Amino acid sequence: MSSPVQPLAASLVQSVDWLAIAPPTIAAVVGLVVLVADLFVAEHRKTLLGWSSVAGLAAATLMLLPLLDGDRSTFCLTGDATVCSYTADRFTLVIQFLVLGGALLTALLSVTALKDARKDLPEGEYWFLLLSSAAGAALLPASRDLATLIVALEVASLPAFALVGLKYGDRKSSEAALKFFLSSVTATAVSLMGISFVYASTGTLYLTQVADRIQNVDGQLHTLAQTGVVLTLVGFAFKTAAVPFHFWVPDTYVGAPLPIAAYLSVIGKAVGFSGLILVTVVALPSYADLWGPALAVLAALTMTVGNVGALRQQATRAYSAVRLLAWSSIGQAGYLLVPIAAAAYSGDAEKSIGSTVAYALMYGAVNLGAFAVAALVGRTKTLNRIADYRGLYASNPLSALLLAFFLLCLAGLPPGIIGLFAKVTVFAAAVDAGLGWLAVIMAVNVVIALFYYLQWTTLLFRAPEGEPVKHRVPAPLTAAIALTGVLGIALSGAPQLVLRFTDIALF
Repeated sequence: MSSPVQPLAASLVQSVDWLAIAPPTIAAVVGLVVLVADLFVAEHRKTLLGWSSVAGLAAATLMLLPLLDGDRSTFCLTGDATVCSYTADRFTLVIQFLVLGGALLTALLSVTALKDARKDLPEGEYWFLLLSSAAGAALLPASRDLATLIVALEVASLPAFALVGLKYGDRKSSEAALKFFLSSVTATAVSLMGISFVYASTGTLYLTQVADRIQNVDGQLHTLAQTGVVLTLVGFAFKTAAVPFHFWVPDTYVGAPLPIAAYLSVIGKAVGFSGLILVTVVALPSYADLWGPALAVLAALTMTVGNVGALRQQATRAYSAVRLLAWSSIGQAGYLLVPIAAAAYSGDAEKSIGSTVAYALMYGAVNLGAFAVAALVGRTKTLNRIADYRGLYASNPLSALLLAFFLLCLAGLPPGIIGLFAKVTVFAAAVDAGLGWLAVIMAVNVVIALFYYLQWTTLLFRAPEGEPVKHRVPAPLTAAIALTGVLGIALSGAPQLVLRFTDIALF
């Protein structure tokens, strides 16, 4: 009786490529180690947990280097080695670099933020949640089946809810976490419903098999498949904070600890957009006539609402600097959607997706830099108003110059060459795909954004009101600002490196 059972059991065992899964695995393991160590580390030595987390994220990022020599896949079907649940290809590695690098910079900001919080933030729980979220975010771009994709999405999202509301006794933080939680749970429920319909129509969860089978769905299941596609796209639109699913963003960023707002603005978007790319371009290319126009309209709405929202921020309003960055991030999400929409119309979808990834890299570096300077100013100006940045050049010239550079990059103006280059790349993707109307809307929005970015930039160099306040910059914050500054300046000097790095193949 045992002989036929053993070969069947053996056939179900999938091999594991430990090197391929090393980056998210290291982040997850270090998170568990930090959580356990928190029980034994004395209160006055809790900073060791922070530096251990920084080291763990640095190690996870470095583990991307051995994977550059070629594509690797694991958790594959035993009968078909080409159908796998996890693939470490160029697309995966670029997004994992953005996610883990962004999490590393967030960790550097957090070391200072936790010290300033004076026990308002529990350190062990904070670091565990941050590392867990980073592990899920790093897993998502490698996911090649819908089940792994949704699990990775939730592993990235669930700890983020807790991080937003982790501050003891802070009502603003609790409200922000609740808004974030309700919107994200709704998105997940809609996505799961859509994925279940797609599975019922095709009988598979693997993205490449879905792409093949959904073209030949039985006539009776055609409506079910279409509904599944629409619901899945709506769910991921929530995750990317695309309009009209953006309402949670400004209040969540204001209520969250500032490093977590920075994390959500970059890593949260990387998670949403990489998931959206995998679902549309890899799993559902045959439905391009459905998701292409939908994403084009979403892109136009998102960039317009985001930029108009940022334009309406009053310099003297409490937390207006963080609110402006929040609305700005919604506008930037609109630009990121443009090449994904263009992929539906373009003969070269991979080139269009490469434009989105290139823009995401630029946006990640400079937006984290802007948040790092905001964290510096917020240490002495707790309301973090735009007006508080007046005369920053007089008190901290280097930070003021770097913030001006980051804002000009986001605006797409020299000397922020990388920002200009990224916007031109996205603009070209829209024009090449025949989406001239979307390119015109993007050009109008770039002009709108110029106004509020330049308004903030000029404020940095105006004469301060009263005696300028000197900002003492702690070492971790210095490192975060310096790293983002060096990366932005290096890419502005050689912007072609970004496109070479994002020359990806998804098929």
